[in-house]
Amino acid sequence: MRDPMPIPIPGSARARLLSAGIEQFQLHGFEGANVVEIAGAAGVTTGSLYHHFKSKLGLYVVIRDELEKRMTERMEGAAAALGGSGRPAVNAALEVAFDASVRFGVTRILAEPRPDVAPDPIAATLGLVLPRSARSAATMLAAAWRGALRAVADGVPPATARRGLRWLLDLDSAA
Repeated sequence: MRDPMPIPIPGSARARLLSAGIEQFQLHGFEGANVVEIAGAAGVTTGSLYHHFKSKLGLYVVIRDELEKRMTERMEGAAAALGGSGRPAVNAALEVAFDASVRFGVTRILAEPRPDVAPDPIAATLGLVLPRSARSAATMLAAAWRGALRAVADGVPPATARRGLRWLLDLDSAA
C-alpha cells in the first residue's frame, strides 16, 4: 500500500497540478496526456511537476490511487447498506461507484488500464462483497464496470451506459 497523499493546500502548486492532471488524464488518458500541457494548465513549470511527483506516472498514480480509494469507500458503504454481500450488495456497489465516477468527471481515468502494476482495488472490493463461491467473478465485474465508464468517456450518455451495466448485473431477469 502506498503512503497516503498529504492533503495539498488549496491553490498551491501541488493542488493545481493535481487538478490539471485530473483534467488532462480525463481528456487524453495516461498515454495521451502531456506533462507540458499539465504544467501549463496548472500555471507551473514542468520542473515543479517533477519536483512534486517525480514523473507523469507519479502524478497519475497519486490521482488514480485517490480516485479508486474514494470509489471503494463508496462501494463498501453501498454494499453494507444492503447486508454486505450477495447480488444486491454487488449491484449497489457497482452502481454507486459508476454514478460517482460520472459525477466527478473521471470516467476515462478509472476506465483505462493502470500503467503501473498495482492490484485492482475495485476487483478486490468486489471480492469481499461476492459470496465465496462467486469470488472469481470480481475481476469480470470490475471489467464490466470499467467498460461502462469507458463508454461514457467515449460519448455514450451516462444513463445509457448505466442501463447496460444494470442489464449485465441482473442476469436472472435479463432478456
